Amino acid sequence: MRAFIKFESISKAFGSHVVVDDLNLEISQGEFLSLLGPSGSGKTTILMLLAGFERPTKGSILLDGRHIDQLPPYRRNMGVVFQNYALFPHMTVAENVAFPLEMQRVPRAEIAQRVGRALDMVRLGHLKERRPSQLSGGQQQRVALTRALVFEPSVILMDEPLGALDKQLREHMQLEIRELHKRLGLTIVFVTHDQSEALTMSNRIAVFNAGKIEQLDTPQAIYDTPRTRFVAQFIGETNLIEANVIGVDNGTARVALADDVSLLVNAGPGVAPGQKVAISLRPERIQLADEPKSGNALRMTIADCVYHGDHIRVQLAKGDIAFVARRERIMGDWAVGAPVVASFDPRDCTVLAA
Repeated sequence: MRAFIKFESISKAFGSHVVVDDLNLEISQGEFLSLLGPSGSGKTTILMLLAGFERPTKGSILLDGRHIDQLPPYRRNMGVVFQNYALFPHMTVAENVAFPLEMQRVPRAEIAQRVGRALDMVRLGHLKERRPSQLSGGQQQRVALTRALVFEPSVILMDEPLGALDKQLREHMQLEIRELHKRLGLTIVFVTHDQSEALTMSNRIAVFNAGKIEQLDTPQAIYDTPRTRFVAQFIGETNLIEANVIGVDNGTARVALADDVSLLVNAGPGVAPGQKVAISLRPERIQLADEPKSGNALRMTIADCVYHGDHIRVQLAKGDIAFVARRERIMGDWAVGAPVVASFDPRDCTVLAA
């Protein structure tokens, strides 16, 4: 099946500084793709290249099989939502939403119908005569989203659109955007540095680092089976364990840690005896008990417990080995200094690429 959006060997440099480095990426029609990464990783530049606000130094961008590199932004049929909303302060809500339709010279009667229908869709019809300054942050964000949707673009581009909202409102808007995506079948390219946001909303996530994609996969695969150290550490929290491979048998490797400790881990392709590797183990995968359970089991000491409301973060120590485990609020009789057995399945230990 032909890709709806295609980046072919795209590079972008500002002077000698390369921001996007030989990017090849395909996006399907109707997909919700998040570009995730830290500041300076190139994700916003990619969005600006797709929107037409920047031109690539090298390579080509195709939309539905057509090269769009030379097209100005207004001819690309893409709606853009920015972090600061970019609403016109002197216009009402309805006038802001109508603006792109007026630029397309849509008849006035049709503009009124489409604006009313779009505002009702995001439950803002009753506020159409207000100015942006009279709206909350969440309402302004919905107006910006509605303005991007009203001219029925082929693609919606979002650049950190929820970054200015408080946590509760941000989580609410994540679900609203996700529902709109499902209901309307939109193709959305969403830029964020918030891992939780990307995991919640996306069909796929492209994790960027220094202008390159470290991993492109489903949210579950990105979290459960990261391929590199960067992805493992950037997405959520993980225990990064340095080890030496002792042997490999039928997809399972035995690795040696410090203090004569060995573990069984999911080997993956290319893992061979004698290699130095790093292993990712998520804190919530570690079970704490008084006695060993199946799989790997280490007798450790509780070094600290940190209360996080919905869970407790438990720091574990055994000589030079330190882990973090995540537990529900009930900790039993355990306390700092108490002995405990940390058990985990070899399949939860992901060997990372060098």
